[in-house]
Amino acid sequence: MANIQQTLVVLKPDTIGRSIIGEIIGRFERAGLHIVAMKMTKPDAQFLRDHYEGIGKLGTRKGETILNNVVDMMMAMPVVAMVIEGVEAVEYVRKMVGTTEPKSAAPGTIRGDYAHISYGYVDNVDDADFYNIIHASADAEEAAQEVKHWFAETEIHNHTPIHCVFTR
Repeated sequence: MANIQQTLVVLKPDTIGRSIIGEIIGRFERAGLHIVAMKMTKPDAQFLRDHYEGIGKLGTRKGETILNNVVDMMMAMPVVAMVIEGVEAVEYVRKMVGTTEPKSAAPGTIRGDYAHISYGYVDNVDDADFYNIIHASADAEEAAQEVKHWFAETEIHNHTPIHCVFTR
């Protein structure tokens, strides 16, 4: 049987603020992936630290200043969190999202089409936030941890959509 996976996707405050939620969700649906959980939420600093450092080790990898900046940016507005399911969904979603630095993301990816900020700009401009539209789990292990962090089991609705290209 095919490798059906679930992955976490979070539409960040810049997506909400620009009112492009539907455009991004539509990309995943048109690709044959489907949403099994979704909510708009405004996580607090501890929840975000548990996500970005506790699971993703952002502060360990990039430093406490970057971790604090990301947490502050993520609290600026609500976010939309989703669990997306499909064949090899983790890798496929990452491919659709594009590289973390939007300036380097290929045209046709979500970041390549909707963002353009660079690490250099953020490093050299006071009060510049690193807006990159979207978070997607990096690998299957991280996806499993992130899905559990953001969603209770009762919030995930396993179903087979009409006209689905894969089966459970």
